Amino acid sequence: MELNRRGVFALGAALAAGTGVGAGTANAESAEAKHAEPSLPGFKHNYAQVNGVRLHYVTGGRGEPLVLLPGWPQTWWLYHKIMPALATKFRVIAVDLRGMGGSEKPQGGFDKKTMATDIRELVRHLGYGKVDVVGHDLGSMVAFAYAANFPDATNKVAFMDVLHPDESFYHIPLLPPPGGFSLWWFAFNQVLALPEQLLAGRFRHLIDWLFANTAFTPAAIDERSRQIYARSYNSPDAIRASNGWYQAFHQDIADGKTYAKLTPPVLGLASVSSYDQFLGALPNVANQFEVVGVDGSGHWLAEEQPDLVARALTEFFS
Repeated sequence: MELNRRGVFALGAALAAGTGVGAGTANAESAEAKHAEPSLPGFKHNYAQVNGVRLHYVTGGRGEPLVLLPGWPQTWWLYHKIMPALATKFRVIAVDLRGMGGSEKPQGGFDKKTMATDIRELVRHLGYGKVDVVGHDLGSMVAFAYAANFPDATNKVAFMDVLHPDESFYHIPLLPPPGGFSLWWFAFNQVLALPEQLLAGRFRHLIDWLFANTAFTPAAIDERSRQIYARSYNSPDAIRASNGWYQAFHQDIADGKTYAKLTPPVLGLASVSSYDQFLGALPNVANQFEVVGVDGSGHWLAEEQPDLVARALTEFFS
């Protein structure tokens, strides 16, 4: 896998060549008070206790339910550019996953099967039998686990730039090629205790580095968004929880070996560097699929090319 400034954002697709304990309500409410959520006109903030964890989610629009799952190191806000367009056709439900943003940060349950169960229980809580699901990065892994474990509760599913962990994750290169760099954060986020000691209160440095090196157009992620993401991950608890998503990869790989091919229709949204890799990977994991290339975008598809992404999602789910 070529790792350079315009290729590293394909990490999910390149690696996909094959396929808690909740705190009390008072603590959750205290965390909510400290975590001021950004507002988006036409959308409402909500909280629900499901599967032993308190989740924050944002809703708006009318129509069939469309669940949006974000990835690291972001929150539901990564979809803010496309949510208004999607809300003209769908009931949009953008969720902060377990350990993310305004959601509770338990001590465990960060394997993607458990996190997918969180979403299934939230869907039940909202009164829906079947939903469409979109995931980006980590959220794409959870969306995959949702479709694999709950096919009868999935209409269609879309993956943006990443698929579910598999054994190729054991071969992530740490020695960068000339002119490139390694996927160092995969190893760093699995180190116990040290990341929160180094990054607490300083997460903005990591945010800026990632966007500078993995976006085709770094300026597409504006100052307000960077502040929102940095604030969401600045606390030791938030860093610990987000590290848990990576520390669960061994379990995710074991779970993935038990999954049959996905039966719901699949859309793969891919950057220039991941397009061919999606074409190679999806036949191994899905019965029905299509791949749409997002030209002019790095890893951060919904923020770098929001019009193209919103249009592709609307066409697929309609």
